[in-house]
Amino acid sequence: MPILPLPDYCPPLPFCSATIATVYPPIFRMTPLTAPNRERIELPDTDFLDFDWHRSRTGETRKLVIVSHGLEGHARKKYVLGMARMLTGLGHDVACWCQRGCSDEPNRLPRSYHSGETDDLHAVIMHCLSTGRYDEISLIGFSMGGNQILKYLGENPDRIPPQVVNAATFSVPCDLDATERMIALPSRHIYFEYFMRGLRRTIREKSDRFPNVIDSTRLRGIKTLRDFDDRFTAPSNGFTDAADYYAQSSSLQFLQHIRIPTLLVNALNDPFLAPSCYPTQDAETNPNLFLEMPKYGGHVGFVLGGKENIYWSEHRAAQFLTQTNTKQTAAV
Repeated sequence: MPILPLPDYCPPLPFCSATIATVYPPIFRMTPLTAPNRERIELPDTDFLDFDWHRSRTGETRKLVIVSHGLEGHARKKYVLGMARMLTGLGHDVACWCQRGCSDEPNRLPRSYHSGETDDLHAVIMHCLSTGRYDEISLIGFSMGGNQILKYLGENPDRIPPQVVNAATFSVPCDLDATERMIALPSRHIYFEYFMRGLRRTIREKSDRFPNVIDSTRLRGIKTLRDFDDRFTAPSNGFTDAADYYAQSSSLQFLQHIRIPTLLVNALNDPFLAPSCYPTQDAETNPNLFLEMPKYGGHVGFVLGGKENIYWSEHRAAQFLTQTNTKQTAAV
């Protein structure tokens, strides 16, 4: 499928700035009003996952959207709630799940989530299908959650249930090594500190509960996400080091194997993404991968402005899911 044309998304002038587009939504956006109901599922390794149900506002439905959040996010981040509000208004149920350790209660095991974790996503999908309520499931992911979805769709397509019919992802660091190098730049230090605030808190909490497994004193001297992943993420999840973690977990290598209609939206001014995160060749050769590169948007930004408090990414996801359902897959 050819690369999609440049969309007509043009935000109000201040949000043409990558920094403002990235920083404004988590701080200043009004929280979208929703009515989530929380559920917990138990995992085979004795851990658990929490997620929120958002029911369709137009009546009973057989369609479900599963939303995956980004690094140090959770199911009630504003960008997650905004997407849930949009899609429930269009007649979908929506399940927004928390990665391990990202809900109100710490997860039970020393390990937490990571950017290449796909078994937990699969567990959420299978649990939702086990309810018997749904004939079609769509996947939506932001940033790290988008990387997990793309990896999931391409690493072993045969295990994906046939009810999973399409996906939309936004601001995806599909090359983790290159993304880390971007965030390590001095001009991106504010973003590094934003992520590390939560990561340090998690490590200290886990060190208190698992002192023989996790040593919080190793937080000293960490200056980059690579340092953190070398010392904590990689060894906790069976990787040799950060380089091995990035190599195995990046979705870039799996894009050619995706078999369902999948949208990848990466803004050209995203401050986190390196050139390799705009996989034009993969989009040109895989008819199921639709790459869209708006000029603006920052990282998980896509502000529209206006009293409705709706973001362009929410409109775009709704449009793509509608146009690529099981009855109509040609137009995007």
